[in-house]
Amino acid sequence: MRLVVLAGDGIGPEITAATLAVLRAADARFGLKLDLAELPAGVACLAETGTTIPEATAAAVRAADGLVMGPMDTYAYAGQKGAQYGGGALNPSGFFRRNLDLYGNIRPARTYPGLRSPTGAEFDLVIVRENTEGFYADRNMEQGNAEILVTPEVVVSMRRITRLCCDRIAASAFKLAQRRRRHVTAVHKANVLTKGDGMFLASCRAEAEKHPGVAYDEVIVDAMAAHLVRTPQKYDVIVTTNMFGDILSDLAIELSGSLGLGGSINAGERFCMAQASHGSAPDIAGQDRANPASLVLSAAMLLGWQAEQGGSSANAFAAAAGAIEAAVAQVIQAGDCTADVGGRLGTAAMGQALAARIGAA
Repeated sequence: MRLVVLAGDGIGPEITAATLAVLRAADARFGLKLDLAELPAGVACLAETGTTIPEATAAAVRAADGLVMGPMDTYAYAGQKGAQYGGGALNPSGFFRRNLDLYGNIRPARTYPGLRSPTGAEFDLVIVRENTEGFYADRNMEQGNAEILVTPEVVVSMRRITRLCCDRIAASAFKLAQRRRRHVTAVHKANVLTKGDGMFLASCRAEAEKHPGVAYDEVIVDAMAAHLVRTPQKYDVIVTTNMFGDILSDLAIELSGSLGLGGSINAGERFCMAQASHGSAPDIAGQDRANPASLVLSAAMLLGWQAEQGGSSANAFAAAAGAIEAAVAQVIQAGDCTADVGGRLGTAAMGQALAARIGAA
């Protein structure tokens, strides 16, 4: 498996280094034959080359089997000239999601033994988020940007919702639910966004009819935020549109104990990108304090996605993904982790603790 690795900005290089240590340990144990190519992208690259994504990096990603991306400090350059597509200060996450049609953002959230959730409940859920349209102004137009400054005092933001994107994210959610506890919850605001969220719900309902063995219900997004805080254990697979999924997944992951535990992949039909679900945290960059688990778990999900593609190595990739996830649970329970989850180690040492557990088995 050929993987391009983009370390990102802020804490990105630190958590990426820890993730690479884990991937190399899994590679050695399970014989995955990973080909890891570390390439430039992000803020430092913008300063050196005039672009956050050099063409050589983009070409290498297109030729690879997958991508591991550390957090990018898109806020640092979002206001610069060229922030929209076609300029130099591209949002790498949005760029690859759009150009590789990575329509499904899969974000699990679960509790861990030894780490108390703020809710006091044990839960294990997955948010399936549509990833290529919605209110995201940088990726829902063929040309230009969907946020328009009409006058100095008036901004219009347009949301795009399409039948294709609704259908395929609904299908992804039900496919996932069949491997889990067979329960899908569609989250929406169709009481206000009647046409767009109405189309989304129509796709979810049509998919539910195809899967009579999967329980299906619908919850309005503001009520869903309250339900996640009160009874997260009620939910299995939650499917929703882009912005709602972005917000709810951060909430769910924080309820698991730390935003640093949020694994995330961006998946299409033929390509997958592992990406930490949190930001670049420039305030703690270089201090060896950042929790690498989010990117480590994202990399495990990438290996799991590769296993689902089939082939002679599928079992090895599935076993490697499971071993990484188990190692994360083990280091948390043992306290061999960063302070945000009750541990005593720094970023690099936690990466080594994870790698040691994987390699020792």
